Order: sequence, then C-alpha cells, then structure tokens
Amino acid sequence: MASAQNNKNDIVFLPLGGVGEIGMNLGLYGYGPEDDRTWLIVDCGVSFAGPELPGIDLVLPDIKFLEEEVDNIAGMVITHAHEDHYGGILHLWPYLKVPVYATAFTAGLLAAKAESEPGAEEVPVTVVKQGERHKIGPFDVEFVAMAHSIPEPCALAIRTPAGMVLHTGDWKIDPTPGVGLPIDVDRLAALGREGVMALVCDSTNAVRDGVSPSEADVAEALKDVMAAAKHRIAVTTFASNVARIRAISLAAAANDRDVVVVGRSMRRVIEVSAELGYLEGLKPFHDEEAFGYLPREKVVLLCTGSQGENRAALARIAAGDHRNIALSKGDMVIFSSRTIPGNEKAVGEVLNNLADKDAQIVTDKDALVHVSGHPRRGELEQLYKLVEPKVVLPVHGEPLHLSAHAAFAKEQGVPEVVRGKNGDIIRLVAGKAGIIDEAPSGILVKDGHILDDPEVTGVRERRKLSFAGAAVVALVVNRSGDLLDDPDVTLLGLPDTDDDGEPMEDIVTKAVIGAVTSIPKARRKDKNLVGEAARRAARSEILDVWGKKTLCKVMVTQL
Repeated sequence: MASAQNNKNDIVFLPLGGVGEIGMNLGLYGYGPEDDRTWLIVDCGVSFAGPELPGIDLVLPDIKFLEEEVDNIAGMVITHAHEDHYGGILHLWPYLKVPVYATAFTAGLLAAKAESEPGAEEVPVTVVKQGERHKIGPFDVEFVAMAHSIPEPCALAIRTPAGMVLHTGDWKIDPTPGVGLPIDVDRLAALGREGVMALVCDSTNAVRDGVSPSEADVAEALKDVMAAAKHRIAVTTFASNVARIRAISLAAAANDRDVVVVGRSMRRVIEVSAELGYLEGLKPFHDEEAFGYLPREKVVLLCTGSQGENRAALARIAAGDHRNIALSKGDMVIFSSRTIPGNEKAVGEVLNNLADKDAQIVTDKDALVHVSGHPRRGELEQLYKLVEPKVVLPVHGEPLHLSAHAAFAKEQGVPEVVRGKNGDIIRLVAGKAGIIDEAPSGILVKDGHILDDPEVTGVRERRKLSFAGAAVVALVVNRSGDLLDDPDVTLLGLPDTDDDGEPMEDIVTKAVIGAVTSIPKARRKDKNLVGEAARRAARSEILDVWGKKTLCKVMVTQL
C-alpha cells in the first residue's frame, strides 16, 4: 500500500530536455499521487548535432519514459514554433499519438513542415488562441500572450486543484513586438494576484543586466543602415522571426528597394504568415529569379543561413556556388541575428568568404540590427514583481545561465529556488520544492531515416573513423588455419607511408602474417582466434608507427 505521502496530489516537473542546455526543450508536468500521475507535455524540440555526432541530422530527447506512461498523458502543448520547441513533433508524436494544442501560426508551420518531409505522419492539432483556457485532463491551461522573436508565443498558466504553475516559454518584455500581440502584462499581474505557486522560467539571458531593446528599435535601425548602402543589400535573419521579416520589407520600401526571398524555409514562413495576415500592407516579395533583372541598387536579398548552415542560402552565396545569386565588391550584407553558441566556426567561414568578396558586413556590433527574444535581468525582475512566485525553477539554459538565474532569483527575495537537470522529477507544489526522484533521460539521434540511441546508429565508430581512420583486413585460411594467400589490407584515412617511406599497407600485412603464423598450429584452427590475433596485431602496429588508435576490422574466410 502506498504511503500517505505518496498518495497526495502534488505538481511535479520533469524535464527530458532543455535544462542544462539551450535546445531540445521537452518538459512534463505531472499531477496526482506518485503512483498515479497524469502528465502534460510542454514542447517537443530538437537540437542540431555538433562535430561530436558526425553525420547526425537532429538530436531529440529520449522519450522512453513517455512511451511507458503513454496511457497517462493528457496532451502536448506547444508554446511557440521555434525548432528547439516544436521541431521534434513530426519525429516523436507517432510514438505517442496524444492530443496536441498550439496556436494557428505554430500549427501552420507544422503542417507546412510535414508537407516538405516525405512520409511524415499528419499530426492533428487543436488550434488555440492567445488568452484562451483549455481543459486538458486534470490541467486547466491558459495560453498567456508573451513577446518573443516569433508570432504567438505563449506562457502557460497551468492550474490544478493543488495550485497554479506558470511556465513562461521563451519571452521578453516588449510592448512593440512588430507583429501580433504584445506581452500581456495586465494578465500576468492578475495571475500574480490569483497566486502563482511556482514559476518555471527562461534563463537564456540571465547573465545580462538591463532590459532588451524592442523590435521597433531594430526596425528603425534597419532603415538607417539600408539608407547608407550604395549597391545590393543582403539581409540574413532567423526565418521564423516574422517581425524582423516585416521590418526588413518596410526598411527596403522606405529606401525604394524590392525584397527577393532566397531560401525554402524563409519562403515557407512567409507563406504561413501571409495566410494569417501578419504581412498585410507590405510590397510583394519576389522569388530569387527576379535577382537577374532587378537593378543592383534596388535589391534587398532576404536570406536564410544566419547560423552558417552550409546548404543555406547565404553560405552558398558567400562561397560563390548559388545558381541564381551572386554578390559583388561593395555589396552590403546585414546579419540581423546572433550566433548561437556552437555555430561560431560556421558563421566565421561565411564572414570570411564575404570578406574575400570585399562585401560590406554589418552585424549587431556595428548597429542595432538585432535584439534577443529572451529576458535580461531587468525583465526577470519585472516578471517576479508581477507574478510573485513562491518557487522559481530556472530552465532553458546552459549551467552558467541556470546558475546565474538561480542566484538572481534569490537576490530578488524568491522564497524557494530549485536547480534541476534533465531527468530530475522536481516537486513544485504541495510540499517543499525540490528533487524527489529521477526518470530515464538522454538523447535520440536522427540519422538519415533512422531514429534511435546514438550508439545503435554507429556514431561511436563513425567518430573514431573521423579521428583515426580504419583498417580492414581479409584473411583466407584452410581448415588447419594456414594462410592460403597474403592478407588483403584496405586502409581508409591513414597515411600512405611511415616516416621512412615504407607503405603502410605493407607494414600492416607483415604484422598480420607474423601474428597468425605465431599462433600454435593446434590453436590456429579456431578462425575467431585467428581473426582476433590479426586485429590486435594490425591495431598495435599502426599505433606504434602512426601513434593513433585506428578502428580495425578483420574478416576470416575458412576454406
């Protein structure tokens, strides 16, 4: 029999991604006794693989826990349509098939994304509006209008009989966000008066003092920067930042220029935004074919590729291999974006390629051409005063951000501040806040058409191959274990010769022959023993000669 403690109805938060990292956000709210909780999924995002995961397309949260609890999941709620919050839906929803709730913009982008991915399963979405309340299982969820670098971002006021938790999603305080509703400060204050037991809050800019500038400030700066350009202008920004797309279009029109859209994801966002009325009053956007006939001084290119993605529009233009677009000396390139940590090298390569073309480069170091969509300390302080939470749980950030946010919350007098990590089950309401248990967590990787644990996909061996190559040895032996021919040695990614000029294949061949012939005749009949001896000899010899531990495979055929 469960204890009285276990039977009480509390509210817990379980992050499976997005805590201790920026990206891959997936959080669970659980309500009920420990042995019979009902769960609400908040967001379902992805991260993008770095060099430690060669060949991997996407990184997603491991949903083993969710699959085990699928009968107890009331639904999935999406705060906004950034990849790190909704990009995993098409890949993970088929394993869960739970009800999904999202605003029209998020639902529209999800449908457009599904159309572009062959074999993607259609995800039915209940479309909600900012300001609405929906009953989802035992959860009463209110979608509170926030401001962020995308239309229709929502905080979630999650009510249960045990109390209310406010999940901010990504946000900032911006009364002039460019498109859509401004942050609903009055509603947040009303929630504070009602009683916010716990605040689960964005930490991305918790290391920065002050308040973020507004999108309206960027819109004015873009007009001034474009006015100084003598030739073509190219602007790159996050495709999902519709307010920025609108600002770029208005700045172009103010300078008697036309906007040419370059990049599929940018075009997709523009189509969805136009359907929802976010681009009303703007001049028509041109397809990239228009670049060939528009005068040089009348063009603004709106490009994907702000993070240096190697197949995105700006990277191909900078490298000179785009089929329709080319830049010339003196053309201006505006980076209306910030470099996400981890993308510095890729962005640097694009900048260097542009510099080689003598392009004029403008970044947020030169003018106010970008602002963050996340709150600095001044905005965090304002939110604390509005909602007066009893508990603060920092999320959406790397350890540095979480630590800074936790310390700041304590400075502001928040009664309880909890630090957690992915996999922690954290009590927020109905008892002292803190970590009370843990659940399975980790990552899945999208490797071509395969979605699985990274080790199952062969990433570990692929990583070794990228550092030290591979040696493949084929042996043919008779029933007595005698070699019937010289080993067939194939080396991939190794030097051709050693320091003395001896071919590496010859060195490995000699080592393998020596290892096999040194095995006593009676034991040489065991082809597995022969194969392992040959593998060890090849690997050891390569290590002695080259100094690296090469991946070695040996195949033995016995005739």
